[in-house]
Amino acid sequence: MPEPPPPNARRSIGAQRNPASAEAILSAAEALLSEEGYGGFSIEKVARRARAGKPTIYKWWPSKAALLLDVYQRQKSIEMPDTGRLEDDIIQFIDAILTHWRETPAGTIFRSVVAEAQSDETAGAALSDFATEREADTGFLIWRGLERREVRDDIRPAEAARWIVAYLWYRLLTGQLAAPGMTRADVRILVGGLERRP
Repeated sequence: MPEPPPPNARRSIGAQRNPASAEAILSAAEALLSEEGYGGFSIEKVARRARAGKPTIYKWWPSKAALLLDVYQRQKSIEMPDTGRLEDDIIQFIDAILTHWRETPAGTIFRSVVAEAQSDETAGAALSDFATEREADTGFLIWRGLERREVRDDIRPAEAARWIVAYLWYRLLTGQLAAPGMTRADVRILVGGLERRP
């Protein structure tokens, strides 16, 4: 059986940050987004507000998208549900993220990052790294299903979790953050492909 991924593990992202400076930059970025939205967001404005140099910001966040993704992470606190049943765990997890995207600025931030990644190579790399993290973290749900013997032994948790991440992004990018009944029907199809057969 695969080893469990550590929940909410974060990768190392380059040069060592000064915690106080990094916090000032992230707080400035979050405040700027709140006041001016994505259209008014720039590294220059963040640097002025945080009293930090642009080279410092780019040393720690190689693109605007990388900084936005860390701001997004600050606003997101989704617990991994444990209902005792894989299907219900996945449904609760998906519904919690959809609600978060719908009721906070996080959904708009993330859509903006995805849009920027389509035309900016550095933003695309940041988004790809973020997706890999999400697959590893979300794989914890599948790993627990393996432990409970709900899931086939040949299933790799992070690979199965890729479908959950893709499904969430699809719902966000097509504006289907509130679609009653849709989640359970779709998750049932996914779980049907993971289930251990008698």
